Amino acid sequence: MNHARKSARNLALSAISLAVLALTNPAWAQEGPMQRVEVTGSSIKRLAAEAALPVTTVSAQELTARGMTTLADLMMALPQSSSLAPSNAGSGTNINLRGLGVNRTLVLLNGRRLANEAIADGYANLDVIPMSAIARVEILRDGASSIYGSDAIGGVVNFITRSTFEGAQVTAQYIQPEKHGGGDEQRITLTAGKGSLAVDGWNVYATVDAHRRSALNARDRAELSTPEILASIGRAPTLGSGGYAAPANYTTATNKTAANPYYASGCLAPYSIQGGKNTCILNNQEYGMALYANEQITFYARATRQFSDDHKLTIDYMRGQEYIVATRNPTQSVAVNGAAATLPSSSKWYPGGAGGVPAMPGLSGQPLFVTWSVADLGLAATKDKQVNQRLAVSDEGRVGNWDYKAGLVYGLSTRKNYYKEGYVTGAGLNAGLANGSLNPFGLQDAAGLAYLESISVDGRQNRDSTSTFAGVDASLSRSLMELGGGSLALAVGVDLHRDTTEDEKLPIVNSVTYANAAAAKGQGARNVSALYAELDIPVTKTLTFNLAARDDYFSDFGNTFNPKASFRYEPTKSLMFRGSANTGFRAPTLFDRYGYRTAGANATTNGRWDDPLLCPGGKPGVAGSGTAAPGRVASEVCNAQLPKQVGSNPELQPEKSKGWTLGVVMEPVRNATLSLDYWNIRMTDMLANLPEQAIFMNPTKYADLFVRNPDGSLNYVKNITMNLGGQKAAGIDVSASYSFPKTAYGSFKTELDGTWLTQFDNQLERDSAFESNVGRFGLASNGTTSSFPIITYRWKHTLKFAWNHRNMGAQLTQNYNSSYEDQNLVAAQYHRRIEPYRVWNLTASYNGIPHVGITAGVTNLTDERPPITNHSGYTYGYLSSAANPIGRSYNLRVTYTF
Repeated sequence: MNHARKSARNLALSAISLAVLALTNPAWAQEGPMQRVEVTGSSIKRLAAEAALPVTTVSAQELTARGMTTLADLMMALPQSSSLAPSNAGSGTNINLRGLGVNRTLVLLNGRRLANEAIADGYANLDVIPMSAIARVEILRDGASSIYGSDAIGGVVNFITRSTFEGAQVTAQYIQPEKHGGGDEQRITLTAGKGSLAVDGWNVYATVDAHRRSALNARDRAELSTPEILASIGRAPTLGSGGYAAPANYTTATNKTAANPYYASGCLAPYSIQGGKNTCILNNQEYGMALYANEQITFYARATRQFSDDHKLTIDYMRGQEYIVATRNPTQSVAVNGAAATLPSSSKWYPGGAGGVPAMPGLSGQPLFVTWSVADLGLAATKDKQVNQRLAVSDEGRVGNWDYKAGLVYGLSTRKNYYKEGYVTGAGLNAGLANGSLNPFGLQDAAGLAYLESISVDGRQNRDSTSTFAGVDASLSRSLMELGGGSLALAVGVDLHRDTTEDEKLPIVNSVTYANAAAAKGQGARNVSALYAELDIPVTKTLTFNLAARDDYFSDFGNTFNPKASFRYEPTKSLMFRGSANTGFRAPTLFDRYGYRTAGANATTNGRWDDPLLCPGGKPGVAGSGTAAPGRVASEVCNAQLPKQVGSNPELQPEKSKGWTLGVVMEPVRNATLSLDYWNIRMTDMLANLPEQAIFMNPTKYADLFVRNPDGSLNYVKNITMNLGGQKAAGIDVSASYSFPKTAYGSFKTELDGTWLTQFDNQLERDSAFESNVGRFGLASNGTTSSFPIITYRWKHTLKFAWNHRNMGAQLTQNYNSSYEDQNLVAAQYHRRIEPYRVWNLTASYNGIPHVGITAGVTNLTDERPPITNHSGYTYGYLSSAANPIGRSYNLRVTYTF
């Protein structure tokens, strides 16, 4: 009874949602004949002109006009999105609306879900969606949709394909960076279709889309990460000491201070440079990868049968395949089963021995414990292959006074990972040191190279993951009666689906000790059944209310009821008010709850830190400020990447949310439109990992997360997913456009779409204080899949100037991110702000040649460099998660229609 009263109170509280965006970013709105359509966020068909949803619509023509080559380009440009650049993301491209996390943004294809990315099973990889089939993208900026699922806390992104296509069309696109190196892109698409729904009653079309981007090495953009730049932000490379390098650094049982035989001669260029305290360190410019290589091949086919004006059957099939080649620093000589990597005096490579390695004072034949990075193997590369398939059948029509829609969906997502090159077994590597086959102080001779080949695991598969989605849905809608403003309309629906996941790290990973992984397997399944209803109430011609509710039953978490309400009030033709309120519920992803678990460390920290027990005396959170405890190797416990345990947590419980919006749309003068929408989201029991920064800045508070071995050494930092405290996010979406009076020189239009963030507060434990993360690297943690921190800009916008005249057009676009407070976990003199980042893109199009369309442009017109940062998570010192390192590039796209 109390639950029912509470639900009713929440529903009544809500008088504010569906109408929340009659304007929906007018610059991108689609024009067309007046017809009854279904708009993202509602199950009720209505005239397109009546739509009042908080939806931003981006057409395929707009994607072309702006020179976009991937859906990642769109996600990065959207002001409502805090997506991270997918440059080095093994999972591909995902979207993070409102900065709340990729798991809280629901991605749909034609209004229905896909199978999620196979490892995390909590979000969709956008790279597998065929861009050539897209007609438009609709972004529902109002969260917790009661129509599609209560887990859409951040919002809904619906990719809508072309309904039909006749004829044939081929498109080729090429992107060439101005500077040398990689990062070039090529795309080719072919689309063909036959049949007219109006004449023949059927249509069939298919499209295939292939895209590739070459890898970009950090050394090809060395100007972005020079020693001078790193020194200016307190991150001089020479501050590092010891660690893994080529030539190897070494210690002995009695002398724990690392040393290197080749330090005096400058180490081994280009693989290493001089570090601190008589040691060599890896040269990140030599090994770093600014952008991974990426290939995508997508296929989409759609068949439609129009039985009558009110009855249509559609079958569509999608297959997206992606290859990502990821790299990391070369294979290292790590401890295996507790035994250190040891070089005995019997090896000819012992300093002062027959191999020619310089003698070192203080050595008298005692074994050397080496930290070696094998330069001969180069970068260690893995190949990640993802395949996502979906088959959907949709039947929609009209029976009597009811519109109906029914669907059947099956999705299968697989992800396989392989050692591509540069990987060997850890035990074999240590054995080669012990028997003298391998030289840790230089490049290998022929015998050493042959030995490395004998212990290689290149080509072996190391991980196998599968996720599935199977569902059926049906909805009915109709007009019930006439009110003062139109028809009182009702929609009811049912949604039944099943998610499964299976993720296995194969036994071979136990042999590749360098990769910090352990064999493990996790699997889980969840059934969800839901009933939902929606009521559209046009009280008068100027005032409409919409009420919706969804009741879900999760097989592992029980029942949840989530209402939503909205209003739209239009007192004059040039003024409209709108608003919404909703609640949300998100169960842990199958990976977070049922994924793999290991007994020890299976990763290393993303940043470098001081072990608070073994490198004490420093400032908490400031790496390198402590001093190694007696008997400890400084390079292993100070300013080091420490062992970490990540993975699932069987104790996780769902998180909940409440959100509301309130906005106004106006036409202050003819041909000008302005909208302001305030949005506010509150979350509790947030599912996330504690930020590393929080753990190391307060090691006493989180002492239980430092799991140690009997001798006091660190086994791992426990960093599995947890239920944390709450999160508060709020801001104002601003959209404005103005169309200038037509002239003899063509039509001119300017548009602005931006978001001003007023609040982004995180609470790391229930009942603890909230801390603001607006415009700063605070302690935000919301379950993002990337190792990079959340970026919460105070202001982000897209500004566009467009011109069209006859067969020609041009567009100048600026993407802008405001300034940011750096992490500043360095000495006070290096405290700084990250400068604003603004990128101008220019495109021009010409369609005056029969059957041919040409678009050419320049991306990053002013060659804006990525902002520099002293955040410990960014290896190269620039904001790679929010800025592109390629620089100015040139774009050409040609389309031929047969």
